[in-house]
Amino acid sequence: MSVLNPDLLSSEAAGAIPVRFVGPDGPIEAAHRTWAETNGFKGKPGQILVAPDGQGGIAAVLVGTGERFDPLSARALPAKLPPGLYRLEAGAEDARSAALAFLLGTYVFDRYKARSERDRVRLVAPEGLDVEGALRIASACALAREMIDTPAADMGPLQIETIAREIATASGATITVTSGATLLEDNYPAVHAVGRAAAPHRAPRVIEIGWNLDRADLPLVALVGKGVVFDSGGLDIKPAAGMRNMKKDMGGSAHALALGRLVMQANLPVRLVVLVAAVENAISGDAFRPGDILDSRKGLTIEIGNTDAEGRLILADILTRAGEHAPDLTLDFATLTGAARVALGPELPPLYTDDETLAADLLEAGRSVGDPLWRMPLWPGYRAAIESELADLRNDSAGWAQAGSVTAALFLQRFAPMTGSWAHMDIFAWNPRARPGWPEGGEAQALRACFEMLKRRFT
Repeated sequence: MSVLNPDLLSSEAAGAIPVRFVGPDGPIEAAHRTWAETNGFKGKPGQILVAPDGQGGIAAVLVGTGERFDPLSARALPAKLPPGLYRLEAGAEDARSAALAFLLGTYVFDRYKARSERDRVRLVAPEGLDVEGALRIASACALAREMIDTPAADMGPLQIETIAREIATASGATITVTSGATLLEDNYPAVHAVGRAAAPHRAPRVIEIGWNLDRADLPLVALVGKGVVFDSGGLDIKPAAGMRNMKKDMGGSAHALALGRLVMQANLPVRLVVLVAAVENAISGDAFRPGDILDSRKGLTIEIGNTDAEGRLILADILTRAGEHAPDLTLDFATLTGAARVALGPELPPLYTDDETLAADLLEAGRSVGDPLWRMPLWPGYRAAIESELADLRNDSAGWAQAGSVTAALFLQRFAPMTGSWAHMDIFAWNPRARPGWPEGGEAQALRACFEMLKRRFT
């Protein structure tokens, strides 16, 4: 499991190179002004200039801010700076936020590359920074990204279970796993149907972590994650281009597990349940078919219009299971629809909830930590699009509704817990373009926003 090296943050400032954030109007020290002009440094966002000291070393680093300083820009520093120890010259609050961004930027997925030990970019911990807390948050994001980046051959249902067991053991939590044919005995029929076509060693499973459950005086939070380790599309097979990055379709489970670990490490005063359905949507003679009608844990039947709309099926069962705990708050994470990307693109995940206060809290938390969400409507006029002539629901919405992310959320709403509040995040969990600090590959989205909201509510 990913845990960032604590040496990335130093308590010793001796010899540290200053990092100065500069806007279009400066100021730039006289010693560096000519160098900045020669190199076209104008304080624009994304500009980074290493200023020499005249003796072969570095005197300072200038970082462009544009008109407004964004601490998240410090995420690019580990990828752009030479190895060494640096200190941030910024206001206390900005420096603390930039330090966390710096930690997020240290993530590198090089598991499959021949490599030797590299010199690292390190940072002096700004005054007042909760070093352990910052490392925990960055480690949680790194865990989610590492799980997403790992190819499906090495991140199957069993590997997700193994990571969940490590998380539970480290925090003294309980864990139960229901897999294979036992899913039918324990009433997870939709999870079983989606995953039954996979090879036996990649059998579907439901993973449940429980923490602090004996503390009836505490509110109960449920975290739910979609864990489709690879999505071929099933019998409604995806084209090659659509299948290329489907190792990331377990991104929801990675987020739920990483956030759950963070909640337990921070010892938030809550009871916690983490539920993950880990399956492979494979193709074989036993695969579920278009036209099949599946049972669900809630007792609602579901007509299958498209086997490539499988994520909502497994979430139906585990959201129902979450509801059996009578949670005060339920958050689910899923790489659920391409329609969400059409609506909002890859960097802005849709948020769905019918709780106005929860929506406001999540949006504000996301803004405050640079982890944005955008609220989308659970538009009741589209509920008819998920009705079926033959069953209680259909898993592919009628074409007239068009809004695929909205109708998917409306489908999940039918299975969401009846107690407390529920929010659904239709995340992309991927950076489609490489840039310093944001390498192409797995990305943690809404994770920090949700943790910030939980901290504000429960501490």
